[in-house]
Formats: sequence, C-alpha cells, structure tokens
Amino acid sequence: MSLNPPIRDWRGQVVWLVGASSGIGQAIAHALHEQGAKVRVSARSASALDAFCALHPGSMALPLDVTDRQQVREAGECILQADGRLDLLLYCAAYYHPMRATNFDLSDALRHQRVNVEGALHVLDAVMPAMLRQQHGHISLVASVAGYRGLPQSLAYGPTKASLQHLADTLYLDLHDQGIGVSVINPGFVSTPLTQKNDFEMPALLTPAQAAEATLDGWAHGRYEIHFPKRFTLWLKLLQLLPHRLYFSAVRRATGV
Repeated sequence: MSLNPPIRDWRGQVVWLVGASSGIGQAIAHALHEQGAKVRVSARSASALDAFCALHPGSMALPLDVTDRQQVREAGECILQADGRLDLLLYCAAYYHPMRATNFDLSDALRHQRVNVEGALHVLDAVMPAMLRQQHGHISLVASVAGYRGLPQSLAYGPTKASLQHLADTLYLDLHDQGIGVSVINPGFVSTPLTQKNDFEMPALLTPAQAAEATLDGWAHGRYEIHFPKRFTLWLKLLQLLPHRLYFSAVRRATGV
C-alpha cells in the first residue's frame, strides 16, 4: 500500500527544486521538465541556473542562498504569485566535507548544519503555509544513507542527514491528513561534485540521471522512503539492525578504520 498519492502525470505541475545547479537536483529538474512540469530551480549559482533555463524553456531561475531566510521566503513568494500554487517542493541543497573526530573543525561542522538542516527549515517556512491552505502538494527531502548510522568520514555530514530523515518522519505524521505528501530520498553514492571529495572507491556508484530515474519511480509508486541503488542500500538497512558491538565491528572491517 502506498504511503503517498502516486505522482505519475507531471504535465502542468509546479515544482520547486532547491539545490538544482548540479548533480541529483539538476538531473531531476531536467527529468521533470521533460515530462511537462513547470520547473522552478534555485541554488547559489545564478549562472548555472540561467544555463539550465536556457536549455529548458518555460522554467524559472530563482538564485538564493538557503542560509538566508529572507532570500528563501522571497523566492517562495515569487513562485506562489507567478503560479498560484506549488505542487512539489524538493530540497536537495547540501554541503559535504569529509570529517573525522581526529580533524574536527567546528566552523565546517556548523556549515553543514546551516545548509543541510537550517536551509531545509527555511524552505519549509516559505512554502508550508501555502500548501496547508491549498490542502495539496508534496514535500520531498534529499537525505542520504549516511544518515542511517554513523560512518567514517561523516562526522559532520551524517548527523545532518539523520536530522532530515527524522524531520521527514514528523512532517509525514503531521501533514498526511492535510492532503500533503511527504517523502525522504536516501541515495547511496552518486557521481556529483560533492562525492568527488571522497578519497575512497565508492561502491554501486550511480550517475545523476540514474538517481533522477529512481526518484521519479519512487514518486510514481507513492513511496515514502526512496532509496537507491537497492543492491547497496539494502545491505546498509540490514546493518542498521545489528547491535552496536556487531555494527562497529562490521564497519571497521568494511572500511579499514
């Protein structure tokens, strides 16, 4: 049984993708435009957004910094004034820098929090009242399998993605009866500017286009959690079930830490 109303027909749907200048967000924006959605894209890079809009007629660029509450609110108001409604919000803005406790950097750790968590809250603040008024819409947050349990190199990043998973759970409980769908997307490794910072071999690596295809398939089936690729993520889900002693031992063996 689907936890959300399936979304299969994107023609005329107003979608706002925050964090769409590259990687997964840009690939999903492209896929939705191909299927007839009215695509509105946001990110810090105005030039990247303009380049996207030049190739995708009818789309709209709204450059912003997700850590700036006022910029986010103004962008949301612009969409609602221009289109009269919002059918889908996708939050995929993210900051990632590998970090371990042995090289802890407080400023960098807080940067993860500001972009990955506070940015999501800023966007929710901008659009959730309108969705509640219209009793319709869908909110989708891009988290990560790094949020399932603690992993090496993920001291700052992992907790922020766990926060988004928890946030999505609570949003679903609060908004389902209001006619608003909620989903959380937990990708494995996808070839993006963020993952290029990793200095290890990434198993089951996907392209952004493959990640976009998996995401749209999840929405089409009304899934709450959309995770991919399953040949990788299902193993991580099994690891979640292990007691701490066995989990820590398994991670150490797998990663060599």
